[in-house]
Amino acid sequence: MQWNQFLLFMMGQCCFIDCQLYEYLYIKEEKTWAEAQQYCREKHTDLATASNMTDTKRLLNISEGNMGEAWIGLYDQTAGKRKWYWSLPGVEFNESETNWASGEALDTGSENCGFIGKNLTWGDYYCDLKLYFLCYDDQHEGRVTTSLKTGVGGDIGDGFMMATGEDQCSFLFEDKRNASQELYFINEMKTWLEAQSYCRQNHTDLASGLNQVQLKQLNNAFQSVRMNTFFGPFRDTWRWSDGSSFSFRHWNLQFNFKEFNSGQCAMTVLHDEGRWKNANCTVRKTFICYDDKVILIKEKKNWMDALSYCRNNYRDLVTITNTDEQRWVQEKAKKASTPFVWIGLRFNCTLNVWLWVCPEMVSYTNNASDGGTDDCHMSGAMETGGQHKWFQKNGTEEFNFICFC
Repeated sequence: MQWNQFLLFMMGQCCFIDCQLYEYLYIKEEKTWAEAQQYCREKHTDLATASNMTDTKRLLNISEGNMGEAWIGLYDQTAGKRKWYWSLPGVEFNESETNWASGEALDTGSENCGFIGKNLTWGDYYCDLKLYFLCYDDQHEGRVTTSLKTGVGGDIGDGFMMATGEDQCSFLFEDKRNASQELYFINEMKTWLEAQSYCRQNHTDLASGLNQVQLKQLNNAFQSVRMNTFFGPFRDTWRWSDGSSFSFRHWNLQFNFKEFNSGQCAMTVLHDEGRWKNANCTVRKTFICYDDKVILIKEKKNWMDALSYCRNNYRDLVTITNTDEQRWVQEKAKKASTPFVWIGLRFNCTLNVWLWVCPEMVSYTNNASDGGTDDCHMSGAMETGGQHKWFQKNGTEEFNFICFC
């Protein structure tokens, strides 16, 4: 069974509440990008990877008052092929689910941003020219619901909050990204980057993902408009030093999408709200490394053995507390050799509820609602492909697993 929910730890005696799955470190020494990359790989994990707007704020917060420029882990491949992405972090671009018009999206020219045409087919266009654009709002992302439901051998229901006694530890967070999405046609002409900035400031992002652009609202929005309109697709040859596939970009508004295969590197400009700019990689700048605390173990173990391995060698099986952490963990899961990876989620027969593992004992004063105990041997596993949903799996099955240190 698959879930669309996340368990969220709140204040109380929960583990990991103050921990990040990765830590940024600002290095005051000035080095070229290649020297900075070598330094970070030798002493930490790699040059900084940023996967969302929260990360950009974290980069600003660790700069120790420096308001200059610092290298991050993004670089432009000199011989790379352009790849399409969605603007919204965490939405993976699938070429088989596109709606390109005939003759569009060819790997020629310098049209690197996507638009929706009058007949709802897609086209590519110059990013620095201006069009109307389409934003989307995720109305319910992050909302905690309160109806307690535990099925017998089935999906957990609409979401619940388990907050009993003083511990108030385990909350179920329902991921409703597919449940209530609003599209907004913006009747202003902007470049693609200006449109992206507007949508992120006033809504969630440019409309991204097939499940969004196929909504009935899209057809309704175009009934009266019927003109080319920017939305979420873009393509580039930029890649992350650590090999991750995050699509998140935070370029300044002067960034030139026409220049590709430039062999340049990216830096965060701390006095420009952390926006990024590209520069010659041989320039000497301060830089930002990161330490990754999430470790994929490519050994096949059952859930209990995986738990023991993580606690003996690291800290625990990984806990996921929000959508940003989900994206970080699923990036690791992509490299697994099994169809699922174990995470630190297990069914508690006594309480008849799904709980995250904690090395500390966490007590509850009230039992969960009535339900069967057929799931007593079930544990949580993330699929390593597709949408990286969570599934109930028998704990005796053997998969790769993800530890947290």
